[in-house]
Amino acid sequence: MADEKRVELFVKAGSDGQSIGNCPFSQRLFMVLWLKGVTFNVTTLDMRKKFENQFLQDLAPGAQPPFLLYDNEVKTDTNKIEEFLEEILCPPKYPRLAARNPESNTAGNTVFSKFSAYIKNSNPGTNDTLEKGLVKALAKLDEYLNSALPEEIDENSAEDVGLSTRKFLDGNDLTLADCNLLPKLHIVQVVSRKYRGFEFPKQFTGIWRYLENAKDCEEFAHTCPKDEEIEQAYAMVAKALK
Repeated sequence: MADEKRVELFVKAGSDGQSIGNCPFSQRLFMVLWLKGVTFNVTTLDMRKKFENQFLQDLAPGAQPPFLLYDNEVKTDTNKIEEFLEEILCPPKYPRLAARNPESNTAGNTVFSKFSAYIKNSNPGTNDTLEKGLVKALAKLDEYLNSALPEEIDENSAEDVGLSTRKFLDGNDLTLADCNLLPKLHIVQVVSRKYRGFEFPKQFTGIWRYLENAKDCEEFAHTCPKDEEIEQAYAMVAKALK
């Protein structure tokens, strides 16, 4: 049986060498395994330590965390690991996590790139333009979160379709789409607040609802690195405006 096999996720350690470090790909896989309900272990690797670095090279030559050990077979590509887990940990024993609506997989897919350009910029003259680019990407995500999904629409009702009240991208349950987006969106929120004094606009009610619902789920809340870890990871990345 699949749950009798060894399942171990190796992730980058935080600054203390033990806690979960800042890595959206690690959190993504951590969430997938938790949502699947399979028994698994998580091992943090402190890349500053020679022993652990050598351990990594011996186990997965040339790889960087995250990677998965499944029944003594090492898998190192995040996308391929996710595909593998969805295929091998399948119904009836394990839930399908794929989104039903294809649009859910691409919602918010430009937010992180817009954030990266914004936070790495040191030129005050282009800051407003880059911030507007981030806000535009967030607005598109917010629009999707507030737009009713097909299953929320009653075709036999004469009433206008109202705003969506769903919790997550593809409905009221977390899917692979959320495992991909939420860790990145959380980084955007924490880092933009710390280094640019930028908060997600309050009018983006869909995004705020989304984040609040995520924080109520242990699969997200308990796999998040501490805000301080995220801030520290971006201390040298976030450029001061000068």
